[in-house]
Amino acid sequence: MSTSVQNQRAEIKEIVCDVLEIDLEEIKEASLFKEEYDADSLRSIELLAALEKKFGIVIEQAELARMVNLEGVYAVVEEAAAK
Repeated sequence: MSTSVQNQRAEIKEIVCDVLEIDLEEIKEASLFKEEYDADSLRSIELLAALEKKFGIVIEQAELARMVNLEGVYAVVEEAAAK
């Protein structure tokens, strides 16, 4: 994994933790936001907006269904950035 991808993923993780109001150490790549951190749909929208703003990308709302954990968020952001 390149340094830029690692840096981007670190930034994504920080944004996710900020939106979900949890500690960086608390979250795992496969932790489910809704089940493990009580994230509701409003938090999902907040997360989507924060990621769009930070990375200057557009994420379709349909992608929220894939953004259930860090792995999903990484994939969605990387795909949106590649467009």
